[in-house]
Amino acid sequence: MPPSPRHKNKTLTTFLATVFGSIGLHRFYLYGGRDRFGWLHVLTIPLSLALMAARPDAPKLFTGLPFVLSALTACLEALVIGLTPDEKWDARHNAASGQSSDSHWILALILVLTVGLGALGVIALLARSFDLLFTGGAFG
Repeated sequence: MPPSPRHKNKTLTTFLATVFGSIGLHRFYLYGGRDRFGWLHVLTIPLSLALMAARPDAPKLFTGLPFVLSALTACLEALVIGLTPDEKWDARHNAASGQSSDSHWILALILVLTVGLGALGVIALLARSFDLLFTGGAFG
């Protein structure tokens, strides 16, 4: 008899997506080491480092853009994961675990912090992009 699949915790997955999502940890927790999108998150790190090494004179925002976009995508994924109803979450990720999910207030707190981090990231990205594109980086 094969072992029963582990129960996937929605709150933990949301936390992993918020904090470690830019390296794809939440994807590996949910789908294992063969998840292509998880590896895409991981590949943004060497890609950004290679761009920084190839173009040291270029603004770090542009050379680090793959990693920045990975982090913003992870914030969006955290919101989608956290706002998924428990029944739908269990049907998709815990169908054979024999347990049901029960979200608590900590999930709401993680979601609020995720919205704040995501908004801060988008605003910073837009502000620095406009500074670089329209003033040539005159403000830093």
